[in-house]
Amino acid sequence: MKKTNLVFSLLMLLCATSGYAQSSYQIVNKIHLTGNGGWDYLTLDEGSSRLFVSHGSVTQVVDLTKNNLLATIPDTKGVHGIALATDLNKGFISNGRDTSVTIIDLKTVKTIDKVKVTGNNPDAILYDSYSRKVFTFNGRSSNSTVIDAITNKVLATIPLIGKPEFSVTDLKGSIYVNIEDKSSLCKINTTTLKVEQTWSIAPGEEPSGLAIDLKNHRLFSVCSNKLMMVIDTDNGKVVSSLKIGENVDGVSFDPVLKRIYSSNGDGTLTVVQQKGANTYSILENVKTQKGARTITINTKNHRIYLPTAEYGETPAATTENPRPRATLKSDSFTILEIAPK
Repeated sequence: MKKTNLVFSLLMLLCATSGYAQSSYQIVNKIHLTGNGGWDYLTLDEGSSRLFVSHGSVTQVVDLTKNNLLATIPDTKGVHGIALATDLNKGFISNGRDTSVTIIDLKTVKTIDKVKVTGNNPDAILYDSYSRKVFTFNGRSSNSTVIDAITNKVLATIPLIGKPEFSVTDLKGSIYVNIEDKSSLCKINTTTLKVEQTWSIAPGEEPSGLAIDLKNHRLFSVCSNKLMMVIDTDNGKVVSSLKIGENVDGVSFDPVLKRIYSSNGDGTLTVVQQKGANTYSILENVKTQKGARTITINTKNHRIYLPTAEYGETPAATTENPRPRATLKSDSFTILEIAPK
């Protein structure tokens, strides 16, 4: 009897340990959206359960309570990102092709203004509720346009050392932005509208997505050389690095589960567990779908959203196009919804 109890106890311990370590995720839904254009960022309004999705020359708004298309915001040519100022009932959309920002009423989802930015190809966009300013990060002119979120007027242009990618705010007067072609991170003061610090994130290269842990003062920067860099927001020190998948473009942090998610275009989602401010471990690489490289998360129910489409054949390389992209299958654009099992 004692031997049986001992074996049973060991088996229970093994099962408990394996269950804790595995932390499996699954695709629970696929939301199909019409249209054949490309895509970039997507943004979730947790309060209204609406998902704002960049898609070609329009921005699509999905009602997540019904999993259907609620509205389409037209004339957002080359749309990249969507920033939500819920305290002002406004949304700000960066349009890369016509160097503008479309401003919408969040309740009606109607356009109320359109503002020209002071740079080329506004890409990532951020609303900082601390300063009530909007920052566009202009990829082809290496600068940031600052817009007063209340008046919709351009306030300033901040020069940057290179091509900016994603940005985050600490809600206390500082904004952090990845500089892709310099493998660096810049810290911007939202009052002076100047770059205060520039830090190297080596050995990370070509950083794209960025997320922040406000409580522990940590940044999570995902890089093209398959690394996630963990950085101290106070001094710019790299405190950890972890292996992730290929072709990453986005990262999200869940402060409740203390997990960081790297969305990789190779069809995987790297799940990292935070054990302490400087201690991290990879839980698993969840299978998603090729091209699912940008991400947003609902921190209330821990569901993750990734846009992608089905790919066809890759054309042969030519002198004019030495690195051709695979064609997209018509009408295959989808938002993957992923949840913990």
